[in-house]
Amino acid sequence: MKKKVLFIDRDGTIIKETVDEQIDAFEKMIFYPKAFTYLGKIAQELDYELVMITNQDGLGTDSFPEDTFWPVHNFVLKAFENEGVVFDKIFLDRTFPHENAPTRKPGTALLTEYFTEAYDLENSYVIGDRLTDIELAKNLGAKGIFINDNTNLGTAEINVSQKELDSVIAIETNDWQKIYEFLKLKERSAEIIRETNETDIEIQLNLDGTGKSEISTGLAFFDHMLDQIARHGQMDLKINVKGDLEVDEHHTIEDTAIALGEVFAKALGNKLGIERYGFCLPMDDCLAQAAIDFGGRNWLVWEAEFTREMIGKMPTEMFYHFFKSFTDGAKANLNIKAEGNNEHHKIEAIFKAFAKAIKVAVKRDPEKMILPSTKGML
Repeated sequence: MKKKVLFIDRDGTIIKETVDEQIDAFEKMIFYPKAFTYLGKIAQELDYELVMITNQDGLGTDSFPEDTFWPVHNFVLKAFENEGVVFDKIFLDRTFPHENAPTRKPGTALLTEYFTEAYDLENSYVIGDRLTDIELAKNLGAKGIFINDNTNLGTAEINVSQKELDSVIAIETNDWQKIYEFLKLKERSAEIIRETNETDIEIQLNLDGTGKSEISTGLAFFDHMLDQIARHGQMDLKINVKGDLEVDEHHTIEDTAIALGEVFAKALGNKLGIERYGFCLPMDDCLAQAAIDFGGRNWLVWEAEFTREMIGKMPTEMFYHFFKSFTDGAKANLNIKAEGNNEHHKIEAIFKAFAKAIKVAVKRDPEKMILPSTKGML
């Protein structure tokens, strides 16, 4: 099996950065909050090699004598070692920024041994507080974990635009607990392509996203409802559908629901640690309830009536059909009830409650990664 690596910066990452950007005395050294606890858990529980890579400007010159560096550095290493954190390799670059040395981050010259078949750089991460760490991740073909304390350090040393680095950042936080949870839980992402004679569907789903959506089905009201799932379920969702709308809306809605259910089942994977169950919410005159169970069996209970034939260009008879098709694809139980007078509010409340139910059900506890079932499988 290929080895995954965490390339970890030192200053500003496991110890606090200083104003002069040089930690050459014990009184200037402060450990980064929660680093001991959660880097220790990462070392003990996860299967990453730990590699320290740090730029130490001018180390060994008059501006940064070695005898002021090593006592503090060795103390830091020993303190982490006492907590079970041992770095497999440590790389120090001593050059100044103006030298533009290939060994200096974001250069990769110190790390050539990792460009082999033995390492899985695509699923490795660089953890650091500077954009040069993120560009290093890009140059390695890895992802970046950006510890952002808004210092803007290293901004002048990057060789690409900050916008180009956005796609490299897997998570931006200054909380080591969130870094640990991210690495332990990992993003649950999946995509699916479903092509029939009637529809051509592409869906990308990230259950652990932030609520971003790009949706195009050809039915504006349907797009609006699917957007509710992403926004209120706090998941990232891209849906592109080309259907036979010249016939009617049926195939577009039905096939989208089936594919959406299937991509949920795929993203949930082994379902370890999920809450499994999950919502009731009001919207003006309406009250909607949605309870879902990703338990491996499909079923729908539907208690909602609509007096209008269409809302936008979406037939109200297709609402039931959408949720039934979703349960078939996701292999989930779904119970939906709604009451109220405004038909638009009623179905929007249903979709919002559905999204919230999903959010609750797919939530995971990194401390309890067990299967929520007495059967031993879901």
